Amino acid sequence: MKESPATARHPRRAMIGLVTSAKTRKTITVEVERTFRHRKYGKYLRKRKRYLVHDEAGAAREGDAVEIAATRPLSARKRWCLLRVISRSELAGVEIGDAAAEIMQDITGKKAPASEEAR
Repeated sequence: MKESPATARHPRRAMIGLVTSAKTRKTITVEVERTFRHRKYGKYLRKRKRYLVHDEAGAAREGDAVEIAATRPLSARKRWCLLRVISRSELAGVEIGDAAAEIMQDITGKKAPASEEAR
């Protein structure tokens, strides 16, 4: 017995990556790294690619490991949706200061101008 075309769907392509940006609403940027062997030289290489991913609930934060799946085009560059958050980042919500500005402050003894602190 054959399944009807509406119920028989091919499995969606899924990948695992790290969230690099969660600044926009309902959209996250996920970086996926893959390793492969060079055809001629046999050396193992690493390639990284960034994908825009739809996150309806806003569940993912920067640094989280997530699983994404291919979907229909949602915008000009967004063709992936968030399946699940695999692991949470321990640094989520922690603000990291500008190390260069702190070093210059220690050396010169002067505070950075207000325009640079706002960055």
